[in-house]
Amino acid sequence: MTAPDPDGLLAEQLLRLTRRVHRIQKRHLEHRDLGITPAQSRLLRTLAHYGSPPRMADLAERLEVVPRAVTTLVDGLETAGKVRRVPDPANRRVTRIELTDDGRADLRELHSARRSAAEEILAPLSEEQRTALGGLLDTLIDGPDTGQGRRTT
Repeated sequence: MTAPDPDGLLAEQLLRLTRRVHRIQKRHLEHRDLGITPAQSRLLRTLAHYGSPPRMADLAERLEVVPRAVTTLVDGLETAGKVRRVPDPANRRVTRIELTDDGRADLRELHSARRSAAEEILAPLSEEQRTALGGLLDTLIDGPDTGQGRRTT
């Protein structure tokens, strides 16, 4: 009989939690009836982080997907009136993507759905446990502290 693999168990728990988070977020999104897929919601959230409309290539890089995937997402969101393609003022061959007013309104709903999902997931934890979990997750996301004031990736 082999000894239990604690790191393997932790990895499995993290994967199960990730799947649960996605399921719950998807359910909260569906209740709001926005007609937006989780992938489209991710693109909308990413767009909101830019100070000016990004290029499709910028979005693909930030989302860590191939440009064709962004094109498909933008096509669907543009058809729904959530984003629009605009010409780059400095280079007419470049197209940028910007949120519409409808897209911004849906983004507010998406944030609210994510908060509701997070509240549901974190409900069993005390405030102290939530703080501890946040610190642990930051460490796992950012990697070990190099002692030079920044984390490695």
